[in-house]
Amino acid sequence: MAAAAAGLVGALALAACSGGDSGGSGGDSSATSPGASSAAATATSGSGGTAASSDALQGSWITTSGGKIVALVVTGKSAGLFETGGSVCSGTAGEEAGMRMIHLTCTGGSKDRVTGMVDSVSKSGMKVTWSGKTGEETYTKAEGGKLPSGLPTAGLGQ
Repeated sequence: MAAAAAGLVGALALAACSGGDSGGSGGDSSATSPGASSAAATATSGSGGTAASSDALQGSWITTSGGKIVALVVTGKSAGLFETGGSVCSGTAGEEAGMRMIHLTCTGGSKDRVTGMVDSVSKSGMKVTWSGKTGEETYTKAEGGKLPSGLPTAGLGQ
């Protein structure tokens, strides 16, 4: 369990560092990985426009699912999702037609968390309903690259 938590904290720290200044110029695309860029293009091409950034979604969000830690990181219009021992996903997050949406493309072809609708978001938590088999998940905000207190850890790392 400690190794999984340490790895996740490292991923959160890297995600926080790689975000840079979200209010920068239009040349920010060079800072994103090729996978994130192609996922963003895929996610927005079908909607006829790009997703507008949603400040409430910004940050690192953590939950557990099936004994694994799941981290969802939103920086600007970019989103990434990391599941310990599982999928790595990249894509977009923001407002579309009055709804807050997340669109991801995952390694290994996983379809568990491809399209998510944000049902609610606050300073400390966010509820997302995914179109895949994952369904509804409740995330807790992680501050400063640290795991939030009260995160259920039963079964992790076993």
